[in-house]
Amino acid sequence: MTVKITNSEEVEGVSVVELDGRIVLGEESNSLREELKSLIAEGKKKIVLNMANIKYIDSAGLGILVAAHLSAKTQGASVRLCHLGKKFHEVLQMTKLLTVFDVYDTQEAAVSSFQSFAAASN
Repeated sequence: MTVKITNSEEVEGVSVVELDGRIVLGEESNSLREELKSLIAEGKKKIVLNMANIKYIDSAGLGILVAAHLSAKTQGASVRLCHLGKKFHEVLQMTKLLTVFDVYDTQEAAVSSFQSFAAASN
């Protein structure tokens, strides 16, 4: 099973995208890339990817996430991750990508991090 978007909703002004399956090389992962591109094109600046149901990610999948992060950043948006599984967390740690992404244990923490960030920058 490849990655699919099971839910995309607005929570407190933050776009939350729930993912399910595997983020791997192939056509299927393009839907994730396109979804993120369209959110940014719509002017969404705060995006949380809920990874609770991601079973596996390969190097191409990591590339998609990094590309999304960089694309968002250049357009003044921010992509944050939540609910990483143990293995996924280890992969991000080994590849030093934990220093690139803002990672949160829960969706609520990821969403509220945007509020605390906005308050801190005022």
